[in-house]
Amino acid sequence: MTNIEKRVTELVEEKLTELPDHFLVDVKMHANGDLIILVDGDKGAGIDACAQVSRYVGFKLEEENTIDNPYNLEVSSPGIDTPLKLNRQYVKNVGRTVAAKLADGSNKEGKLTAVDADQITIIAQIKIKGKKAEEAEINIPFDQITETKVLISFK
Repeated sequence: MTNIEKRVTELVEEKLTELPDHFLVDVKMHANGDLIILVDGDKGAGIDACAQVSRYVGFKLEEENTIDNPYNLEVSSPGIDTPLKLNRQYVKNVGRTVAAKLADGSNKEGKLTAVDADQITIIAQIKIKGKKAEEAEINIPFDQITETKVLISFK
């Protein structure tokens, strides 16, 4: 994490003390000058919360003259295609279908039913040749997960 990313993280955390159901997901300063801040909330992050964070961080960065080069500040909530990073994001998505890529190269897909500090639990459809698919509860430790995304169904 660069010094700019560290300072921006501090500023976002300061502002989020006023928005207790919101949390910081990520801060990235790209070489092209794009400063991307991802904020989420237990019930989603609306445009108002993003605007408040943007105004606060932008004002503080200008006041402190933290960034010497021109930059573009973007504050948004993570998109649906953005992988889950934080335990709090997993908790928020309990009840939804997720796809997890594992360190061994395999993939697990199912309904996220539980999250604790060490693992997630999903209910997956296990297909057995010649038989009807059966549901199985699978526990997946976080240290085995390389990426998890929420799947959207249009059924």
